[in-house]
Amino acid sequence: MKLPKARPRSRRVLDQSLLVLGATTLAAGLGAISLAPGISAASSHREAPLIAGDPRADNTDVYAFTSPDKADTVTMVANWIPMEEPNGGPNFYAFGDDLRYNIKVDNDGDGNSDVTYTWRFRNSYRDAANQFLYNTGQVTSLNDPDLNFRQFYDLVVTTGGKSRTVLENVPAAPSRTGKASMPNYTTLRNQATLNLPGGGKTYAGQAEDPFFADLRVFDLLYGGDLSERGQDTLAGYNVNTIAIQVPKRQLALTGNSSRNPVIGIWSTTEREGVTISDSREARHKKDWKQVSRLGNPLVNEVVVPIKYKDAFNTLNPSQDRTVQPVVDKVLDPILPKLIQRVYGIPAPATPRRDLFEIYLTGICKACGPIQADLNAHRLNKDANLKKIVPAEELRLNTAVPPTARPNRLGVLAGDLAGFPNGRRLADDVIDISLQAVEGAAQTGVLVPALADGDKVNTNEVPFGNTFPYVALPHTKNVNTGPNGPERDARPSSVKNSAAEAPGLEATHAAAIGGMGVGALLLGTGGIRLRRRNKNG
Repeated sequence: MKLPKARPRSRRVLDQSLLVLGATTLAAGLGAISLAPGISAASSHREAPLIAGDPRADNTDVYAFTSPDKADTVTMVANWIPMEEPNGGPNFYAFGDDLRYNIKVDNDGDGNSDVTYTWRFRNSYRDAANQFLYNTGQVTSLNDPDLNFRQFYDLVVTTGGKSRTVLENVPAAPSRTGKASMPNYTTLRNQATLNLPGGGKTYAGQAEDPFFADLRVFDLLYGGDLSERGQDTLAGYNVNTIAIQVPKRQLALTGNSSRNPVIGIWSTTEREGVTISDSREARHKKDWKQVSRLGNPLVNEVVVPIKYKDAFNTLNPSQDRTVQPVVDKVLDPILPKLIQRVYGIPAPATPRRDLFEIYLTGICKACGPIQADLNAHRLNKDANLKKIVPAEELRLNTAVPPTARPNRLGVLAGDLAGFPNGRRLADDVIDISLQAVEGAAQTGVLVPALADGDKVNTNEVPFGNTFPYVALPHTKNVNTGPNGPERDARPSSVKNSAAEAPGLEATHAAAIGGMGVGALLLGTGGIRLRRRNKNG
């Protein structure tokens, strides 16, 4: 189905309904923060004030894509703990044992989770009284007696309000403490990659941070000097990863992924706290509060104003449309105005219903100005349109097959299997998002002055071609250069990963240069979405 260049449109009844304030107000969201225990009430590489002080609860990125080597499954990857320096011992990087880590799936579009996967960790020391070391010798297996610190977890799946434990007291992969301690981390990863009953796999442990970007963009967009771009700020750092691969039918509305291929995904972190109830008796009970949340990349960083960032992280997606100040910043975003001020590039006209569509409704002809049926919940044949609400989720149409030659610019370059239709590890979300806020999804033309984006087009190491796809964690310290941090350590890192796991292959697409990409863009070459069953 071709997508012609979008034309100005009148306000739709749907647009009006999406902006109606609900019963839940921003004050309620802010009030929820005061109920959260401890310092946490916030997520994504330190993007909100409170979460910056609570890295174990900070979810940095979420990825969701049809598995390239197993197309009847969906893989979801969520990362926590930003900026893990590989040599950050003697206390390395552990999942929080007072936290619940969740990956949530909305298959009917009401902004609530229909399928929730929850990981809960516990710590174990072999000898805490007489050792300070994470490991006391070379570790060759997860049950090696020289692995002093270990983590175990339960995995609970909740559907239809009913929870069942599918894995109990199973081991997570440890932090990679170095080549001397863990010479073959692939073995440890393989042992920590577990099969799930009913099909699928899961992995919990450390990995290389797959996000690649020059985050100096936050220095007033490189201070107006685009020659300063090109350093991968995240190169060399690790994260704690939770990944799960499940059959599509387990995620789809009515269990039918052919009729109902669209799902929404996000991750959350919940902290266990204590509340006091009953004024006559100090009776304590445990309670769980959401302190972190992440769906689409960069939303809380560059769309939500500082005043509302922490509150946003406490909200369920079903509440998003009720927070008018945040909705207003989707329709009238801050970033294009900053780009105009720094680089003189005119900001697109508002209201930005194209961004409203990308972030809050999914892309469909009936949803807004982007003339395509791609990944809105209303495309599901069994969808109840009255239940669907605008909600910030990473939406994925699981009917779109994996691309043989992925393009880093995803949908903007005609690759429908990429962001913002889900998110693959190699999708260049900085460049895609920058072009999207400048109107490229609506016009089909890249903004020439920003066509090169941040000039960080690929990850510094290749991703894997089998689950869990993320690269092995780094062991070399980030600060290795004679004059400071050495950001581009690609040769040694690639050599290290390839030597240990020769099956790893690069899945990055070649960077697209110049404006020759115009022929591939939305409004020029057209996007064709082939769906076996049209939505009636």
